[in-house]
Amino acid sequence: MKQQPKVPEPTLRRLPWYLAFLKLMQGQGESFVSSTQIAKEINVDSSQVAKDLSYVSITGKTRVGYEIATLIKVLEDFLGFTSRHKALLFGVGRLGAALLRDSGLQQYGVEIVAGFDTRKEIVGTSIDEIPVYHISEFQQKQEELQGTIGILTVPVEKAQEVTDDLISGGIKAIWNFTPFRIRVPEEIVVQNTSIYSHLAVMFNRMNSQNQG
Repeated sequence: MKQQPKVPEPTLRRLPWYLAFLKLMQGQGESFVSSTQIAKEINVDSSQVAKDLSYVSITGKTRVGYEIATLIKVLEDFLGFTSRHKALLFGVGRLGAALLRDSGLQQYGVEIVAGFDTRKEIVGTSIDEIPVYHISEFQQKQEELQGTIGILTVPVEKAQEVTDDLISGGIKAIWNFTPFRIRVPEEIVVQNTSIYSHLAVMFNRMNSQNQG
């Protein structure tokens, strides 16, 4: 069996941008799109678009481009957005509650089925029909829910402790929204999404612009 080439992370980051643009064009009644059109919208070179799309095994037609409906389906399958992954969220503060309310995540294959917290005022309630349990109930609820992804929005000082509990409960991947770099076994997938890190980059660029 031929081994698929490993997709570079920058390509994986760009593909969802392409997908969002394609869906916008489809909604406007368009049927075909060229790599040049995608490149202009996403602000990358058209050669880079063609290279990125080469990983998903689809080719465009000469002077016509890519069929939008087909490319959307191929990209959704390739990115795993057509699969359904059950997620459990830990730390139902403002960010956690916002993620529970984000029904758009389901379009990308993530279904949050429960939240966990320790505060009396939130435990036992529901947010958009998603129940919130006490974190001490996780092991018991996990037997029923069978979540594979843990979304971490707890206070930074609790990040590693909760991470250890998630792993012992069978969670296979952790989407970490805390600024703490959690330690996990090699087989556990971690995606760090630090809002604060992105803010630091943005502020640094703003300062550079002001000094220029």
